[in-house]
Amino acid sequence: MNQLTELYRYIKQLAEADSQVNKVTKKQDLAKETLFPLVNVIIESGGFTNGSTVNFNVELSCFDIRNISKEIQTDDFWGNDNEVDNHNLAIAVLNRLWNKMYIDFEENNITASENPTFELGSFEAPKLLDGARLTFSVEVPNTTINLCQ
Repeated sequence: MNQLTELYRYIKQLAEADSQVNKVTKKQDLAKETLFPLVNVIIESGGFTNGSTVNFNVELSCFDIRNISKEIQTDDFWGNDNEVDNHNLAIAVLNRLWNKMYIDFEENNITASENPTFELGSFEAPKLLDGARLTFSVEVPNTTINLCQ
C-alpha cells in the first residue's frame, strides 16, 4: 500500500519539470537558503472508502521572494514591489500542474475534485514571500487490499 508515496513522487516529478520552479519541498522549511520560486507539497489528511479506494487531501503551494525597489514609490496602487508578479507566477505554475494532473489522473483511474480552489497569500519567513495555495482531493485505487480475502 504505497499510494501516498506514489502521489508524492508523481507531484514532485511534475513540479520539477516546470521551468519556472527552482525547488520542490515536502515540508516548508524556509529558514534555510532556498532557491525560489518553490513548490511545496503537503498531504496531511485523507480517508478510507469502501476498501477499493483511498482519499487524500492535497495542498500545493508556490511562493517566490518579494523584491522591493529602492526607488521612490510613485504608484500607490501597485507599490514598488513585485507582489502581483509573484501571485501571477504562482497561479500560472499551479494551473499548469493542475491541468496536467487532471488529465493524468483520469488516465490512471484516479478521481480528483473537479474545481479546486486556490488562495493568494503573503507571509514573512526569513524572507517576504508571495504566492498561492491550491487545495484538492484525490481518490486513488486501492489495489493492495482485497476485501474478499
